[in-house]
Amino acid sequence: MTVSDVSAPHPPSSPEKTTDPGQQGETSKEDASARETAVPPQRAESPSFFGLPDESPRDPDESHKERVDRELGELLQGLRVSATGVQVLFAFLLTLPFASGFDKVDETGRWLFYVAMLSAAVASICFIAPATQHRILFRSALKELMLHRANLLGVVGGLSLAVSLTCSTGLVVEAFLGVLPAVLLAGAVAFLSCWLWFLLPMISRYRQRKRVANGEAG
Repeated sequence: MTVSDVSAPHPPSSPEKTTDPGQQGETSKEDASARETAVPPQRAESPSFFGLPDESPRDPDESHKERVDRELGELLQGLRVSATGVQVLFAFLLTLPFASGFDKVDETGRWLFYVAMLSAAVASICFIAPATQHRILFRSALKELMLHRANLLGVVGGLSLAVSLTCSTGLVVEAFLGVLPAVLLAGAVAFLSCWLWFLLPMISRYRQRKRVANGEAG
């Protein structure tokens, strides 16, 4: 017997698995339906201002970090403009007691001056605070927290500035024209600032939310 006549033993072949075509089709359909109904992982949203939901459209080409950076830059730019105006008003109120005719101001005018100066100081602090916190929290991964905090400070500063403008107008008008014109003009300033700064954007936001709800329902 030659070597060529000897055949190497073959390992036993494993039995082939037969798949039912109908069962394979059902499995592929189940996998496809599972992929369609699978909910993608969502990022946990940060708390919105005053509990209002985030209604701004998402840009697919903008990451979450880029969005926070952009919104923080826009907010700080707006606060910088507001801080300039309130600092001019605060400087005027600080020099007013040293004017020659300030001793002629009655008690009502002095109370208007005190409220105007205090509210201007509060507004100035609120408008400057985000920039100062931005320097202290530099590279601390708390930029989104700083964004919401700066938003709140901006609203509080706006309220304080509206009070200061109203009292300052009442003080000046009362000193020259009397009480009744001071009440009318100060009330007009208070109404205009509250309408343009707070009520109108809140109404616009409410209408937008209503349109979105009606669109989703339709």
